[in-house]
Amino acid sequence: MVKRLVVIAFDVAMSLVATWTAFTLRLDTPHWPGGLQWYVYAVAPLLAVPIFIRFGLYRAIFRYSGQAAMLATAKAVSVSGLLLLGILLWQKWPGVPRTVGALQPLVFLLLVGASRAIARFWLAGVAGVPKRLQGRLLIFGAGMAGAQTASAMGISGQYVMLGFIDDDPAKVGRSINGVPVFAAGQVPAVVEQQGVTDILLALPSASRARRNGIIDSLRSLPVHIRTLPGLADLASGRVTVRDFRELDVEDLLGRNPVPPDLALLARSLAGQVVLVTGAGGSIGGELCRQIVTHRPRHLVLFDHNEFGLYTIHAELEAMCAALGLTVELQPVLGSVGSYPGLQALFQAHRPALVYHAAAYKHVPLVESNAGIGIANNVFGTLNVARAALEAGTGRFVLVSTDKAVRPTNIMGASKRMAELVLQALSTESAPSFAAIDGPVGEAGVYGAGPVNRTCFTTVRFGNVLDSSGSVVPLFRKQLEEGGPLTVTHLDVTRYFMTIPEAAQLVLQAGAMAQGGEVFVLDMGEPVKIYELAERMVRLSGLSLRDEEHPEGDIAISITGLRPGEKLYEELLIGDNPEPTAHPRIMKAREDSVPWARLAPELHALQAMAAQQGVPAIRQLLSRHVQGYEA
Repeated sequence: MVKRLVVIAFDVAMSLVATWTAFTLRLDTPHWPGGLQWYVYAVAPLLAVPIFIRFGLYRAIFRYSGQAAMLATAKAVSVSGLLLLGILLWQKWPGVPRTVGALQPLVFLLLVGASRAIARFWLAGVAGVPKRLQGRLLIFGAGMAGAQTASAMGISGQYVMLGFIDDDPAKVGRSINGVPVFAAGQVPAVVEQQGVTDILLALPSASRARRNGIIDSLRSLPVHIRTLPGLADLASGRVTVRDFRELDVEDLLGRNPVPPDLALLARSLAGQVVLVTGAGGSIGGELCRQIVTHRPRHLVLFDHNEFGLYTIHAELEAMCAALGLTVELQPVLGSVGSYPGLQALFQAHRPALVYHAAAYKHVPLVESNAGIGIANNVFGTLNVARAALEAGTGRFVLVSTDKAVRPTNIMGASKRMAELVLQALSTESAPSFAAIDGPVGEAGVYGAGPVNRTCFTTVRFGNVLDSSGSVVPLFRKQLEEGGPLTVTHLDVTRYFMTIPEAAQLVLQAGAMAQGGEVFVLDMGEPVKIYELAERMVRLSGLSLRDEEHPEGDIAISITGLRPGEKLYEELLIGDNPEPTAHPRIMKAREDSVPWARLAPELHALQAMAAQQGVPAIRQLLSRHVQGYEA
């Protein structure tokens, strides 16, 4: 409040100075007011201050004020000036020239504008103690986002703004607020000559192909490349240094994400009761985020991780409130290992769709905890599928992995067994679980189980960037710590996709499923992990340290393949996958095992897992999982 009163006092003083200057200029001699001229000195500030208040000029924060604030100031001064001129023309006070009403607003606008500009630069630190510089910056993109960013740089004083980069010939060679615009071809020379440390991509509306082309052209330069958010995140119209972020995982991936069929998803999910297991995980959480946008009636979030479940539930509540979505959210703590708990859950909520994302997925951990991994990945899937069958669930979608294809580890083999369970159940009209619940053969030919009204399907995809355990967050952490980046083998290669892509594929497959399918995504070319590590080092503005460049910043260390790890992953066991209605989604031709033959084997596997009989587990898996060797 005190600051506002000080600003009002300054404005009153400037109004009086402007009035004196207007009289002096009109009379062509230094002025001392007399008679009715005093009325003008009284009326001018009495008009200006209320109008300034009405236009919100005293609510502005000077250090962040820009063109909008200056425009509001000009409008306020113009309104007060027109009123003053109108009063002078109306009253016709003796000794008061009418032109004073025209001169006073012009001088007043000059004084007020100058005072605001001086206050802005002073408070921003230009006239005070300089802030510690974080780097020397070029901005790629001389559009609105780039200009806003440059303005933010001037306010923060944290970067030296050296120039813009743009492909538009009409902009190259010109300047924006005194900052030059360079052509893209000039960037290497500018970086070398001016010591550029950072390049910011201010291209919120650029296509993925264009972004990838720009990033590739900058990869060899010793600069840190970052980006601004997309258009939706810039809706506030203000850009600050805090908006700078590392390149998207899509930029690291180097290909366009796979688009979903939104109309099909909407028809599949709208108004339904949906259950997601593993809702607190990376994939499960993203599934939930995308599901709520399609307006289901009720979404059940199931997870054994209390904090993960709490976090996604709170996020979804905020998301529904912001988007005006009336989705009933039900967080449920529980384990897929408990069939009675799952049975009660399914009977209470009767979900029409189930997305089963709960699984142990870290290869070394499952390799050293085989029994627990089998119990969770195989029998957790079986428990959820059985509860879905008994509740009459319409669709059941299993989230699987490319590690299930000719696996060399127990984690991959356990996921393939989970796929076999669903393939077997999908062909049975009334599958019985007696052989699994009791001794083998106790129920004869197993008797009749629940009538199968459930469409079971599997979605298989590769590694997910930025998920828990992914190499991308690991590499970023190692970069922050100064390296080295750890890669298990020079030639280790993986398929990659983003978390939103993975979730969209799961939802898309669930909508297209007819029963028993294994869907896979055309994920493009696989990526060498070593090359991904190199790319992240260079895009961070650092140099690679190796035998040829011992003076480099960050080294890449080869640590050796972990137990059960493969050099290359595959998406298909068989050949000639079938196309689907989606151009980037295929249907694999995979062998299956009849339920009558699989059920007693599952019973035996269950006993082995409970006893932690790892050699026996390996032997049984090798009999049913193609490519797995005990």
